[in-house]
Amino acid sequence: MPREPNAEELEHALEVAHRIWWVGHHFTDDPFQCHPYLIEHGDQSVLLDPGSVLTFSTTLRKIEEVIPLSSIRYIICHHQDPDITGILPQLDTLITREDARILSHWRGNALLKHLGLQRLPLSCVEEQGWKLELGGRELQFIFTPYLHFSGAFCTFDPATGTLFSSDLFGGLSRDTPLFARDERAFEAIQVFHEHYMPSQEILRHGLANLETLPIRLIAPQHGSLIPEPLVGYMFTQLKNLDCGLFLLTRTNSNYQRLSNLNRMLREMMQTLMIQRNFSEVASRILELAQPLIPTFGLEFFALTETDEILYMAPENGFRATLLPTAPAECRAFLGISRAHWQQDHAGPYLVAPYPGTALSPGGEAIEQGLILPLFSPQNDLVQAVVLFRLSAPLIIDDGMAHILTQLSIPLGVAVEREIILHRMDLEKKNAYERSIRDPLTGLFTRYYMHEAMNRLTRIHDRDSNASIALLAFDIDHFKSVNDTYGHAMGDVTLRVVAKILADSVRGVDIPVRLGGEEFVIFLIGAPEKTTQEVAERIRMRVQKQLFEPPMHERNVTISCGIAFRQIEEPIEQTMERADLALYQAKTGGRNRVVVSATPPPPPG
Repeated sequence: MPREPNAEELEHALEVAHRIWWVGHHFTDDPFQCHPYLIEHGDQSVLLDPGSVLTFSTTLRKIEEVIPLSSIRYIICHHQDPDITGILPQLDTLITREDARILSHWRGNALLKHLGLQRLPLSCVEEQGWKLELGGRELQFIFTPYLHFSGAFCTFDPATGTLFSSDLFGGLSRDTPLFARDERAFEAIQVFHEHYMPSQEILRHGLANLETLPIRLIAPQHGSLIPEPLVGYMFTQLKNLDCGLFLLTRTNSNYQRLSNLNRMLREMMQTLMIQRNFSEVASRILELAQPLIPTFGLEFFALTETDEILYMAPENGFRATLLPTAPAECRAFLGISRAHWQQDHAGPYLVAPYPGTALSPGGEAIEQGLILPLFSPQNDLVQAVVLFRLSAPLIIDDGMAHILTQLSIPLGVAVEREIILHRMDLEKKNAYERSIRDPLTGLFTRYYMHEAMNRLTRIHDRDSNASIALLAFDIDHFKSVNDTYGHAMGDVTLRVVAKILADSVRGVDIPVRLGGEEFVIFLIGAPEKTTQEVAERIRMRVQKQLFEPPMHERNVTISCGIAFRQIEEPIEQTMERADLALYQAKTGGRNRVVVSATPPPPPG
């Protein structure tokens, strides 16, 4: 890296590359340093972007430290702004050689002519074939339109690899060194380009025109010169930079505040792309918003398609929780149109007494809340509201109103995504429930039975206390119910019996409809005596169950076979023993419970 010149050295012409001199004036505590450069080449010397009337005397003195002013034949002006061209009327009187001329783009010359120069003619870089032959040294001109004006261009010196980049790569900072020291120099470049360049697309186009050049030094009009080790990094960073910063506002031209807003919005969107977890997203959004808004907490209330309220806040880890309703101050806005909101409120916000009971980090009651509506892009209705917990009174001016409007974009994306994910999770859960629940009775299906038994038998094999009892049930003479009263009453009977089974067991137990009138209950960890008592209780409740006409005079009964699984016994074998006990109950007169004999242990 080049050594940074000291204050005394900056008072003189400074050679920044072979026979290329910085001849500018360093303003103390000025964020907008301007840099004229001199290419020393005998009587074909070139002065680039000569400067303003404020720097004229210093620039003239430094030029004459290197060459006589009469050696300058060409003055290149990359654009027509007075900080670059204000010195031209004075040079017009001092440079008297007949072949001297000013070079710029025709669009720049159309404005430079209004300086009323008498001696120095204006020439167009286009007419030069986008190059300038100096006699043994040729400069190249590269078109970079709209950066920052329609006729913008840069100048490249292949002899030294120096790119005179005009406004490109310029920086804006009060403590800008003449040479960029490290990657941190991009912070000043970023602030300058975000508000000065029109768009990322245009910026990338201009950079593409320059990127293939063998650049060893970038010499911009403003900010720091960029040495070769940092050139590639600066190109990469600029290509990914958002520009057109003033498009973010209608009234506020504070570029530093807009830059912070732009950085906040960009990082919020990056967080949304990277993070799936809403808790991480909300925490990061809060962190990014705090430099602009005096807030220490966020709450989200979102309206689902079924008119339920999703609540996300620090208290529940920002996990979507269904609420019966939201605070009245927030619930009133959910579902209203944008036109309705704008009719009732002056801006994209509402500051009101905080409706919750949360405390500030210092333990004080929160006095104010900021309500920000988030509109659905599909129907322009308020699909959610964000409640900011304010740590201080919030002053709402046009700038703050604009910040809140911009902030609603990533917040809206985050909440809408969470609503969609919640709906997908719910649909997935419902689909799973449909796959494991019998649609007629609501009991578990064979599919779930096998899934659960694979897990529970492994536990039982390791822990004999985690016993498994299998109760197999069959409704007695069920065919006659269908034949006598019809299948509709048969379905009623199945549902009534299934409800008795489900109501008679614990949450850890597994009641299953195998098919037809066959049912199974797996009792987990129940002693043999308790298991038989459960089976008898179910049998008695079914026998006493009263039915609506036309079955009001008929008693429905149920038979049961019980088998207790043995360690390492395949569950299919346990079911066979329960089925055999059920067969014995039915052949023994029905409406009874039979317990299977314990099988002998396996040989060996």
